[in-house]
Parts: sequence; C-alpha cells; structure tokens
Amino acid sequence: MTKKAFLFTLALALGFTVVGAARRQQPPPPASPPPQQPSEIGATISSGAVGAPPKYAVPDFIPLSTDPQTVAAAKTLGQVLWDDLNYEREFYMIPRDTYQTIPAAHGFTDVPFDAWRELGTDALVVGTVERTDGGNLQVQVQLFNVKSHQSVFARSYTGPATNPRAYAHTISDEIFRQQRGLNGVARTHIAFASDRDEERMPGTVLDRTVKEIYISDYDGANQRRVTVNRSLNIVPAWSPDGQSIAYTSYRRGIPEIFLSFIYKGTLEEITHGPSQNFLPAWSPDGQHIAFMSDRDGHDNLYVMDANGGNVRQLTHGSSISASPTWSPSGTEIAFTSDRSGTPQIYVIGADGLGLRRLTNESYCDRPTWSPPPYNEIAYASRTGPGFDIKILDLETGQIRQVTFGEGSNQSPSFAPNGRHLAFSSTRTGHTEIFTVGRDGKGLRQITTKGSNYQPSWSH
Repeated sequence: MTKKAFLFTLALALGFTVVGAARRQQPPPPASPPPQQPSEIGATISSGAVGAPPKYAVPDFIPLSTDPQTVAAAKTLGQVLWDDLNYEREFYMIPRDTYQTIPAAHGFTDVPFDAWRELGTDALVVGTVERTDGGNLQVQVQLFNVKSHQSVFARSYTGPATNPRAYAHTISDEIFRQQRGLNGVARTHIAFASDRDEERMPGTVLDRTVKEIYISDYDGANQRRVTVNRSLNIVPAWSPDGQSIAYTSYRRGIPEIFLSFIYKGTLEEITHGPSQNFLPAWSPDGQHIAFMSDRDGHDNLYVMDANGGNVRQLTHGSSISASPTWSPSGTEIAFTSDRSGTPQIYVIGADGLGLRRLTNESYCDRPTWSPPPYNEIAYASRTGPGFDIKILDLETGQIRQVTFGEGSNQSPSFAPNGRHLAFSSTRTGHTEIFTVGRDGKGLRQITTKGSNYQPSWSH
C-alpha cells in the first residue's frame, strides 16, 4: 500500500501498525429479562397543553424487601428508566429532585395521584422490585394516567439479579413502542476501538499502542473488552443481528478482517492475505460484507459472503475507494474516494453499476447510511483544521451540519432508529465517543478513559 493510501484510509485510527496474538475473552450477554403477559388498557397519555409533550415522572421503584441488593436495584431502576425515557426527548421528564414532597407509595394501590397532579405530572411510572425464592428479581411496573388514575401499561418481569439496568432498558423501549410507536435504543450497544489499557505491542520497530475492541450500553455503561490480543484492532462493525462484530486486526502482522461472535465466545478470520484488508461493512440482511483491499495493487472495494467466500470486486482503478456503507435496501453502497482529486462521498450499485458523486467539499470521509424512516448519509467533513459531522438528505440534496468546530469530529454511526449518531471527537483533549441527536441536540459523552475511536451502533 502506498504511503498516500495508508494515510488516507487509516487516518482515523491515529497511528498504528502491529503484530501480536493472544487469548480471546468475550463478554457474556447482558441480562435481558423476558416480558410476561401484559395486563393493560392501551391508551396514549397526552399533555393538557396543546402541542406540549406529556410530563413524565419516574420515582425510585418500590423495594418489597429490605435487603441491600433489592433496595439498590429499586434506585437503579428508577434512575436508569428516567434517563432512558429522557434520551429520545419525546416527553418532558420532571426532574427527580422535585419528588421529595410527594408521599411515598407502598405499591400500586396507594399511589398519591393528587400530589403528583399538583406537581404537573401527566404520566407516572410506578414500579416494584423483590427477590424471588430462587434469588432472581421480580420487577413489576405500571404507567398511570395521573388525571384519570388509569393504568395504561403494565408489565411483569422475572430474571437474573445481576443487571437491574437491563429491566429499565426493556421497560423504556416498551413504553416508547406503546406510547409513541417508536423503536427506542435503550437495549442497543456501541462498539469502539480503545487504547485505554495502555499496553504496548511487542515486536514492533516503533513503540506502538495497543488498541482493542470494546462494547458498551448505548449510554456508555457496562463498558467491556471484546478482543484481548495485544495488537491493533480497529473499525468495528456490528452485524445486523447484533450477535457478532467484524473488525480489522493486525494480529497476523498485516491487516485482516475478523468476526468475533461475542455471545458464543468464538472468532473467525474471514480474509487471509497476502493482501491488506480493511473497513468491513455489513449488508442489511447480514449475508455480505463490503470491505477495502489492495489485492489488485490498488485500494478498491470488494464484497464477500459473510463467511469470506465469493469475493467480487466492486470498484476499479488506481484511485482510493474506502469506508463502504450499505443502503437500507442493500442495493447501493456509499463510500469515500479521491478519484476527483480530493476525498468525496460517492454511491455505487451493489452490482458495481451506477456510480455517482454526492459531495463537493474540501474533504469528506467515513459515510454512514441512516436506517429507515430517514434516507440520509452522515459523514465527516473538513471544516478548518479539523472535521465536523454533516448529514446529507438524499431526497432533497440538502446538507445540515451537526457539530460545529469543537475539536475534530469523525466516524459517525447512526442509531438503529436513525434519531441519533455516535461519533468520535477530540473536544475534551482526548479522542472520546459521543452521541448526539440527528438535529445536533442532546450531546452526551459516553467514554472517558483513554482514547476511543470509530464507534459502531448495534442494530
């Protein structure tokens, strides 16, 4: 690979080269309590004011026993559920520090509705939690219309006590589905590359820092390591079923594409040199992976089956083609190319036909195609000394900017509902992962340790 190609295609990894091998350690799947039969009257809660969002209150859940684990779980459930419901900005969330004047309920039959109504509450979440004889948690929750005292949503869950956050995430997603017809993201995850372990790669001429693949909950909680090979592992990409992560690794000395099946604890190498292979991107049906390779002597795009078979070349020529991303229909692939002189975003049919240029700026890279119902491509655009995140509406051709010059902002990845983006930014002095709404609002930092790169949001 030429020096130019190396710098262009891998600039976002911030200086790597590697050898290495080691044991693999995969995280267990997060607890996902199975919902039981609901008992509810399906009704949407609205605000008393025309055009205003309903006001939601989520106090701590009620512990039905006094043991420390149950009491702690009750507090965690209330706080995490409040945060999850607040994330989508569909409701006005009444601050939890204003609940102190409300008499405490002991269950679902003594809820002080009048006091909650005086606070301005439209919708009230009441939950209980207790330990079962087998040591599991039983969580029950109801959503009340405060004005009518009517329960419009009721669920009961029983499952492991190890991760009470998982119950809150499930409740949040189900409330959004029932009240808004919206797919929430509370049970999704974000993968990213990180050098936080401060390890150095053995056997290299230069003192290179190890990068490993990590995953976290959507809000940055439960960060855990996927790869443990003391090498350079970069640009992770979640499979559509959320069961595996494709990524580029230098563990063999040259970059190859691997699949980590994170819940099975298995690993597959799906490219096998001697060429260099980078930047895997899954097709929406999970059957194919697009990637960049120099196997024809230039940096072009290829498509292979998810097991590494049936490789076919997608782009041709001496120009660089990199960073593929599939359209939701699976019929097109957007990518970065310098064939016009500077890196820009292009689209080509998955059959290799219909090439067209989308951007005309100074430097554009790392496109990511939004899921339905939107038809947009987010990308990193040079806006001075650094980059900012922009979104191109493919229907109208309009471009809107999401970040505005605070640090350098790169590697956008859409949430599975298309309402948010994860991206990396240097705005804190280190490279960290942030999330933000597609309208540029609701910025949140989700990593704080080490430097973290190339987020991928699970489906």
